[in-house]
Amino acid sequence: MVSTTDYIVAIELGSSKITGIAGRKNSDGSIQVLAWIKEDSSSFIRKGVIFKLNKTVQSLTSIINKLESSLGSPIGKVYVGISGQSLHTVKHTVARDLKSETIISQELIDTICDENLSMATKGMDILDVAPQEYKVGNTLQAEPVGIPANHIEGRFMNIVARTALRKNLERCFSLAKIEIADIFPSPLVTAKAVLTENEMRTGCALVDLGADTTTVSVYKNNILRFLSVIPLGGNNITRDITSLHMEEREAEQLKLTYGNAIFDHEAGTGGPETVQSEDSQTVVELHVLNDVIEARAEEIAANVSNQIDLSDYADKLLSGIIITGGGSNLKNMDELIRRKSKTEKIRVANAPHYSVEAPQQYTGLKDGTQNTLLGLLASGTESCRLSKAEEPNEVPKGLFDNDEELRRQEETAREEKKKRAEEEKRKKEEDRKRRQEEKKSPGKWIKSAIDKLSNEIFSDEDLK
Repeated sequence: MVSTTDYIVAIELGSSKITGIAGRKNSDGSIQVLAWIKEDSSSFIRKGVIFKLNKTVQSLTSIINKLESSLGSPIGKVYVGISGQSLHTVKHTVARDLKSETIISQELIDTICDENLSMATKGMDILDVAPQEYKVGNTLQAEPVGIPANHIEGRFMNIVARTALRKNLERCFSLAKIEIADIFPSPLVTAKAVLTENEMRTGCALVDLGADTTTVSVYKNNILRFLSVIPLGGNNITRDITSLHMEEREAEQLKLTYGNAIFDHEAGTGGPETVQSEDSQTVVELHVLNDVIEARAEEIAANVSNQIDLSDYADKLLSGIIITGGGSNLKNMDELIRRKSKTEKIRVANAPHYSVEAPQQYTGLKDGTQNTLLGLLASGTESCRLSKAEEPNEVPKGLFDNDEELRRQEETAREEKKKRAEEEKRKKEEDRKRRQEEKKSPGKWIKSAIDKLSNEIFSDEDLK
């Protein structure tokens, strides 16, 4: 058991596992992991979408209880990632023709940003907005205020998802009585964890090969230019292997042990001709196993290449493609994506670019499957430990048993305290929603753009 005063807690709801983590951010940028818990979610989350709320609530409650036991202190709130098949980006431009040459004001920029947020998205929610640029005349500006112009365009990249995705997520945490500190789109925190500043600036595609989905994110000039989720992942390969007459558990083990995305039949003659799982009598020829794996792996790689082409940035990615997630551990998967995309530069990111200090038993944190979780932890800004003022004061059992009046007083006090706690929770929820709105506020967007772009002026070529 580790006892600590301040820590950050994050939870990721994946298609194969729900994972919870608690840790600290050190002054040098490294992460110190204090506790890490995971539970199987394959029976109630598919392709990032919750379809059994009761099972999800039970799992969340279990994870929080186990984290609190490891930490030796109560958890007050958590940071959460949101993902899913419906997650994608939508370009949106808001234009203003000015009657005469006018100096652009902050009020005008605020109006343009507000109009973007009111963009019609039937059945969809805008989860976040990537830092935007403004076209003033023939140039692109991060900060257009004070520039004289006859015309201005605000160019936005909205990250959207089906309304039910966020609604079900929030409902599960509410039923589990777990306060959400903030919700982050998972692809953004994954990129923050594994991509370097140089890669995001010069241009790269981040491919997160998950269990049920594969996410493709394209960056250029430190700005997210494209995001798409492919409904294919490592589980599809595993299920294909079960067609060779074996259980899914056996198929997963064979994939991890003997799988190869590019199997060389001639070179393979020097190795074993047949393989079997550790606890099964099922025997399968190695080349047959890998023919099945390669067929599905090629489909995933082809879809990745197609999405990069759709981004219109395939020829502008000087830093190439970075792959992460559990699927990146499949032998030769990086080489297969290289061939399909015709991209020379490929990097496998099994861990974040910053240092992660963790107890020895947490070896699974560095296999590429937990980069999103570590990114959520790094994105947290507030302590998630329940403060002393919020902790319930436990009364020793039997203290009021012999005095009816004192017992009634104690019960009344407990009810009053419960009401105060509920009121405080309501206020915190309002504050959380206000903070989320502030995150979308034009002033903060502009400040973020200024910090990242330093008033760089881009050509129209950068936006193709």
